[in-house]
Amino acid sequence: MIGKVGHVKKSILLYLFFVLITFIGMLFGKTLSLPGLRVWEITNVLLLLLGVPVIALLSKAGLPPLFRSEVSLRQILLIPMLLGIGFGLLDLLVIELILPHPTHTTLPPYTQPFPYSLFLYFSGALEIEVFYRLIPITLVMYLFNNYWGGRYSNQAFWMIAILTSLREPLEQWPSGPSWFVVYSLVTGFAMNFLQAWYCRKEGFLASLSVRWGHYLIWHILNGMVIEFFIIQ
Repeated sequence: MIGKVGHVKKSILLYLFFVLITFIGMLFGKTLSLPGLRVWEITNVLLLLLGVPVIALLSKAGLPPLFRSEVSLRQILLIPMLLGIGFGLLDLLVIELILPHPTHTTLPPYTQPFPYSLFLYFSGALEIEVFYRLIPITLVMYLFNNYWGGRYSNQAFWMIAILTSLREPLEQWPSGPSWFVVYSLVTGFAMNFLQAWYCRKEGFLASLSVRWGHYLIWHILNGMVIEFFIIQ
Protein backbone atom coordinates (compact mmCIF):
# COMPACT_ATOMS: atom_id res chain seq x y z
CA MET A 1 0.00 0.00 0.00
CA ILE A 2 2.84 2.41 0.88
CA GLY A 3 4.46 1.66 -2.46
CA LYS A 4 1.24 2.43 -4.31
CA VAL A 5 0.78 5.71 -2.43
CA GLY A 6 4.36 6.66 -3.28
CA HIS A 7 3.74 5.91 -6.93
CA VAL A 8 0.61 8.06 -6.92
CA LYS A 9 2.39 11.04 -5.36
CA LYS A 10 5.34 10.79 -7.73
CA SER A 11 3.00 10.33 -10.70
CA ILE A 12 1.08 13.48 -9.78
CA LEU A 13 4.31 15.45 -9.32
CA LEU A 14 5.59 14.26 -12.70
CA TYR A 15 2.29 15.21 -14.31
CA LEU A 16 2.39 18.66 -12.69
CA PHE A 17 5.92 19.08 -14.04
CA PHE A 18 4.58 18.42 -17.52
CA VAL A 19 1.84 21.02 -16.94
CA LEU A 20 4.50 23.49 -15.77
CA ILE A 21 6.33 23.05 -19.08
CA THR A 22 3.13 23.96 -20.93
CA PHE A 23 2.84 27.09 -18.78
CA ILE A 24 6.44 28.08 -19.56
CA GLY A 25 5.74 27.48 -23.25
CA MET A 26 2.69 29.74 -23.07
CA LEU A 27 4.75 32.52 -21.48
CA PHE A 28 7.48 32.07 -24.08
CA GLY A 29 4.94 32.24 -26.91
CA LYS A 30 3.53 35.51 -25.59
CA THR A 31 6.98 37.12 -25.86
CA LEU A 32 7.12 36.37 -29.59
CA SER A 33 5.61 38.42 -32.38
CA LEU A 34 5.62 36.20 -35.45
CA PRO A 35 3.00 35.59 -38.16
CA GLY A 36 0.93 32.44 -37.79
CA LEU A 37 2.10 31.79 -34.23
CA ARG A 38 -0.24 29.60 -32.18
CA VAL A 39 -0.05 30.52 -28.51
CA TRP A 40 -1.89 28.86 -25.64
CA GLU A 41 -4.02 30.80 -23.20
CA ILE A 42 -4.01 30.18 -19.45
CA THR A 43 -7.32 28.31 -19.81
CA ASN A 44 -5.55 25.66 -21.92
CA VAL A 45 -3.04 25.12 -19.14
CA LEU A 46 -5.66 25.04 -16.38
CA LEU A 47 -7.76 22.48 -18.25
CA LEU A 48 -4.82 20.07 -18.05
CA LEU A 49 -5.26 20.09 -14.27
CA LEU A 50 -8.36 17.93 -14.84
CA GLY A 51 -5.88 15.13 -15.34
CA VAL A 52 -4.58 15.31 -11.76
CA PRO A 53 -7.45 13.43 -10.03
CA VAL A 54 -7.48 10.96 -12.93
CA ILE A 55 -3.79 10.21 -12.36
CA ALA A 56 -4.74 9.34 -8.77
CA LEU A 57 -7.31 6.81 -10.05
CA LEU A 58 -4.96 4.87 -12.31
CA SER A 59 -4.25 2.00 -9.92
CA LYS A 60 -7.94 1.60 -9.03
CA ALA A 61 -8.67 1.51 -12.75
CA GLY A 62 -6.22 -1.35 -13.16
CA LEU A 63 -3.79 0.79 -15.15
CA PRO A 64 -0.06 1.36 -14.54
CA PRO A 65 0.92 4.57 -12.70
CA LEU A 66 2.58 7.40 -14.57
CA PHE A 67 5.75 6.99 -12.49
CA ARG A 68 7.26 3.51 -12.06
CA SER A 69 10.84 3.40 -10.83
CA GLU A 70 11.03 -0.37 -11.33
CA VAL A 71 10.44 -0.12 -15.09
CA SER A 72 13.22 0.89 -17.46
CA LEU A 73 13.00 4.08 -19.49
CA ARG A 74 13.68 1.93 -22.56
CA GLN A 75 10.39 0.14 -21.97
CA ILE A 76 8.16 3.15 -21.28
CA LEU A 77 9.95 5.95 -23.15
CA LEU A 78 12.49 4.89 -25.76
CA ILE A 79 10.67 2.07 -27.58
CA PRO A 80 7.30 3.88 -27.71
CA MET A 81 9.04 7.04 -28.92
CA LEU A 82 10.83 5.10 -31.67
CA LEU A 83 7.49 3.72 -32.82
CA GLY A 84 6.10 7.26 -32.91
CA ILE A 85 9.16 8.36 -34.90
CA GLY A 86 8.31 5.62 -37.39
CA PHE A 87 4.83 7.07 -37.89
CA GLY A 88 6.35 10.54 -38.23
CA LEU A 89 8.83 9.42 -40.89
CA LEU A 90 6.02 7.73 -42.80
CA ASP A 91 3.97 10.95 -42.75
CA LEU A 92 7.04 12.89 -43.85
CA LEU A 93 7.57 10.56 -46.81
CA VAL A 94 3.95 10.51 -47.92
CA ILE A 95 2.93 14.15 -47.33
CA GLU A 96 6.11 16.06 -48.08
CA LEU A 97 7.64 13.83 -50.79
CA ILE A 98 4.87 11.84 -52.50
CA LEU A 99 1.73 13.97 -52.19
CA PRO A 100 1.89 16.84 -54.73
CA HIS A 101 1.92 20.29 -53.14
CA PRO A 102 3.31 23.75 -53.95
CA THR A 103 6.79 24.59 -52.71
CA HIS A 104 6.64 26.00 -49.20
CA THR A 105 7.07 29.78 -49.10
CA THR A 106 5.94 30.10 -45.46
CA LEU A 107 5.68 27.68 -42.59
CA PRO A 108 2.68 25.38 -43.18
CA PRO A 109 -0.02 25.24 -40.48
CA TYR A 110 1.29 21.94 -39.11
CA THR A 111 4.59 23.56 -38.09
CA GLN A 112 5.73 26.44 -35.88
CA PRO A 113 8.98 28.43 -35.61
CA PHE A 114 11.83 26.73 -33.79
CA PRO A 115 12.54 26.64 -30.81
CA TYR A 116 9.00 27.64 -29.84
CA SER A 117 7.80 24.52 -31.65
CA LEU A 118 9.42 22.39 -28.93
CA PHE A 119 7.10 23.89 -26.32
CA LEU A 120 3.95 24.03 -28.42
CA TYR A 121 4.12 20.43 -29.60
CA PHE A 122 5.12 19.13 -26.19
CA SER A 123 2.00 20.88 -24.88
CA GLY A 124 -0.15 19.74 -27.77
CA ALA A 125 0.88 16.12 -27.33
CA LEU A 126 0.08 16.27 -23.62
CA GLU A 127 -3.31 17.87 -24.25
CA ILE A 128 -4.30 15.28 -26.86
CA GLU A 129 -3.24 12.37 -24.68
CA VAL A 130 -4.98 13.69 -21.58
CA PHE A 131 -8.34 14.17 -23.29
CA TYR A 132 -8.18 11.38 -25.88
CA ARG A 133 -6.55 8.70 -23.74
CA LEU A 134 -5.95 9.36 -20.05
CA ILE A 135 -9.37 10.62 -18.98
CA PRO A 136 -11.71 8.43 -21.07
CA ILE A 137 -9.80 5.16 -20.69
CA THR A 138 -9.14 5.62 -16.97
CA LEU A 139 -12.73 6.56 -16.12
CA VAL A 140 -14.21 3.67 -18.11
CA MET A 141 -11.82 1.15 -16.58
CA TYR A 142 -12.38 2.59 -13.10
CA LEU A 143 -16.16 2.17 -13.43
CA PHE A 144 -15.93 -1.41 -14.66
CA ASN A 145 -13.32 -2.43 -12.10
CA ASN A 146 -15.00 -0.82 -9.08
CA TYR A 147 -18.73 -0.89 -9.75
CA TRP A 148 -19.17 -4.01 -11.85
CA GLY A 149 -16.63 -6.20 -10.07
CA GLY A 150 -14.29 -6.30 -13.01
CA ARG A 151 -16.86 -8.05 -15.21
CA TYR A 152 -16.49 -7.19 -18.88
CA SER A 153 -13.55 -4.89 -18.08
CA ASN A 154 -11.49 -6.45 -20.88
CA GLN A 155 -14.29 -5.93 -23.40
CA ALA A 156 -14.80 -2.39 -22.07
CA PHE A 157 -11.14 -1.59 -22.64
CA TRP A 158 -11.13 -2.74 -26.25
CA MET A 159 -14.33 -0.82 -26.92
CA ILE A 160 -13.02 2.45 -25.47
CA ALA A 161 -9.67 1.84 -27.20
CA ILE A 162 -11.42 1.62 -30.58
CA LEU A 163 -13.62 4.65 -29.93
CA THR A 164 -10.76 6.86 -28.73
CA SER A 165 -8.62 5.70 -31.66
CA LEU A 166 -11.29 6.77 -34.15
CA ARG A 167 -11.66 10.26 -32.70
CA GLU A 168 -8.52 11.95 -34.02
CA PRO A 169 -8.56 10.61 -37.62
CA LEU A 170 -12.27 11.44 -37.95
CA GLU A 171 -11.84 14.93 -36.47
CA GLN A 172 -8.92 15.57 -38.82
CA TRP A 173 -10.55 14.11 -41.92
CA PRO A 174 -8.11 15.03 -44.70
CA SER A 175 -8.67 16.42 -48.15
CA GLY A 176 -6.85 15.20 -51.23
CA PRO A 177 -6.75 12.05 -53.35
CA SER A 178 -8.74 9.05 -52.14
CA TRP A 179 -5.57 7.04 -51.50
CA PHE A 180 -4.32 9.78 -49.18
CA VAL A 181 -7.62 9.91 -47.28
CA VAL A 182 -7.39 6.13 -46.75
CA TYR A 183 -3.73 6.42 -45.72
CA SER A 184 -4.50 9.16 -43.18
CA LEU A 185 -7.45 7.31 -41.65
CA VAL A 186 -5.61 3.98 -41.42
CA THR A 187 -2.35 5.31 -40.00
CA GLY A 188 -4.19 7.74 -37.70
CA PHE A 189 -6.28 4.92 -36.28
CA ALA A 190 -3.26 2.59 -36.04
CA MET A 191 -1.14 5.05 -34.05
CA ASN A 192 -3.99 5.94 -31.70
CA PHE A 193 -4.84 2.28 -31.16
CA LEU A 194 -1.19 1.52 -30.41
CA GLN A 195 -1.25 4.34 -27.87
CA ALA A 196 -4.38 2.95 -26.21
CA TRP A 197 -2.71 -0.45 -25.95
CA TYR A 198 0.40 1.14 -24.48
CA CYS A 199 -1.73 3.11 -22.02
CA ARG A 200 -3.02 -0.16 -20.60
CA LYS A 201 0.17 -2.21 -20.83
CA GLU A 202 2.92 0.26 -19.88
CA GLY A 203 1.06 3.36 -18.71
CA PHE A 204 0.22 6.87 -19.80
CA LEU A 205 3.87 7.91 -20.20
CA ALA A 206 4.38 5.23 -22.86
CA SER A 207 1.28 6.38 -24.74
CA LEU A 208 2.49 9.98 -24.53
CA SER A 209 5.95 8.96 -25.74
CA VAL A 210 4.52 7.55 -28.97
CA ARG A 211 2.99 10.95 -29.74
CA TRP A 212 6.16 12.78 -28.71
CA GLY A 213 8.08 10.68 -31.23
CA HIS A 214 5.60 11.42 -33.99
CA TYR A 215 5.52 15.15 -33.23
CA LEU A 216 9.32 15.30 -33.04
CA ILE A 217 9.58 14.27 -36.69
CA TRP A 218 6.40 15.54 -38.30
CA HIS A 219 5.93 18.87 -36.56
CA ILE A 220 9.30 19.88 -35.09
CA LEU A 221 12.09 18.55 -37.35
CA ASN A 222 9.95 18.92 -40.46
CA GLY A 223 9.26 22.52 -39.45
CA MET A 224 12.97 23.16 -38.89
CA VAL A 225 13.84 21.88 -42.37
CA ILE A 226 11.15 24.06 -43.95
CA GLU A 227 12.07 27.10 -41.86
CA PHE A 228 15.86 26.99 -42.26
CA PHE A 229 16.41 25.28 -45.62
CA ILE A 230 13.36 25.78 -47.84
CA ILE A 231 11.79 29.17 -47.22
CA GLN A 232 15.02 31.01 -46.37
